[in-house]
Amino acid sequence: MENLHLIVGLGNPGPEYVRTRHNVGFRLLEALAGRWRAAWKLEKKFHASIAAAERNGRDVILGRPQTFMNASGEAVGALVKFYRVPLARLLVAVDDADLPLGEIRLRARGSSGGHHGLESIEQHVGSREFARLRIGIGRTADGRREITDHVLTPFTAAESAVVEQVLTAAAAQAECWLENGIEMAMNRFNGAAAGPGQEKKSE
Repeated sequence: MENLHLIVGLGNPGPEYVRTRHNVGFRLLEALAGRWRAAWKLEKKFHASIAAAERNGRDVILGRPQTFMNASGEAVGALVKFYRVPLARLLVAVDDADLPLGEIRLRARGSSGGHHGLESIEQHVGSREFARLRIGIGRTADGRREITDHVLTPFTAAESAVVEQVLTAAAAQAECWLENGIEMAMNRFNGAAAGPGQEKKSE
């Protein structure tokens, strides 16, 4: 499949993690699968759940690593190698505590920013040259750097309403990346996707 693209969302497997902040990458992939009517299946050889879709002439594999966050690269590396996906056609969606809740930011490359899931992927694919869509989850009110407890807690009811808007905008950004390239996707969607006084971005 010469035109194959791979979109991966990071998170932790298991029902206890489903609504946590760390799992917004998974939730974005679930939103895309719903929009594209793609069915998930567990592929043990990839250590991932995957869903295949076709979007405007482009074949897409959606992937959710089932390795836990810190070993995400095992699954992503296996998918990249098996499907022979150039890193220019790889997009990774992750939570980002350094972005305020309600903001999204797509970049063509970059550092992990201390995100262990991205660190694992960089190690397994041997490069930082892949797109990453960061979904803001904010920090605790005291702004402390140690945020393990924070990322593993669920969103509040008020935050959840914002997250739903953010995921809609992030899904539209991923589709724009797929169909029109990263520059247009960055220009159209980077920034505040939801929050007080912020209208939901159009698709």
